[in-house]
Amino acid sequence: MVKPEESGPECSDHSAACDTAPHPAAAGLWEQFLARENLAEALRRVERNAGAAGIDGMSSKELRPWLKDHWLRVRSMLDAGTYRPSPVRRVMIPKPSGGRRMLGVPTVVDRLVCQALSQVLTPVFDPYFHPHSFGFRPGRSAHQAVERARQFIADGDAGWCVEVDLDSFFDRVNHDALMARVARRVEDKKVLRLIRRYLDAGVMADGVVHTSEDGTPQGGLCAAAHKEPYEQRWVMRSVGVQFP
Repeated sequence: MVKPEESGPECSDHSAACDTAPHPAAAGLWEQFLARENLAEALRRVERNAGAAGIDGMSSKELRPWLKDHWLRVRSMLDAGTYRPSPVRRVMIPKPSGGRRMLGVPTVVDRLVCQALSQVLTPVFDPYFHPHSFGFRPGRSAHQAVERARQFIADGDAGWCVEVDLDSFFDRVNHDALMARVARRVEDKKVLRLIRRYLDAGVMADGVVHTSEDGTPQGGLCAAAHKEPYEQRWVMRSVGVQFP
């Protein structure tokens, strides 16, 4: 992270970045989410990314045939507000620094729904991210973040850099605080309800489902979408940069 300047804009170089008005397209997000083109792109991405199966054991290769027989029912439940995401499957992987990291593996059906949601939410939130934010943003990477830090030092805009890791960040996300911030940009009640249900879906470990009162499972598509609106506020404030 680059040493912050003594003063500057609270959000970004764009004057609209501090505006809390909903995104112009936010009211029609549900229709965009369920649009044929959006769902087709989401399905292609889920199939391309592959990954492990969730609690139902269905692989990404089995998803397309399954949807031919079951998508109309899933779509009907989504529209009716009765769709319930499945708990994620808990997986423990070793950390390079020692210890283990908990991951949550969603079912491929939930991956499809989350990917479709992410594709319509990204244009809503991305314009308001801090210009020096690189995590989980389209067209950005950790390599670009390192290069930006090097450039700041070379230009004399910063005297030092520090690497910061938020310990167990995904495990400690407050659901109410996160939803309050999402609702500042999204007005569509159906979208907000579906996001909340993913947060509350729970985790299955050793055949037992555990409720989710805090946190969002690391490893799922919705985790990436949820992380940035919540994380950037607290990270930037912790190093002295004001954020709305």
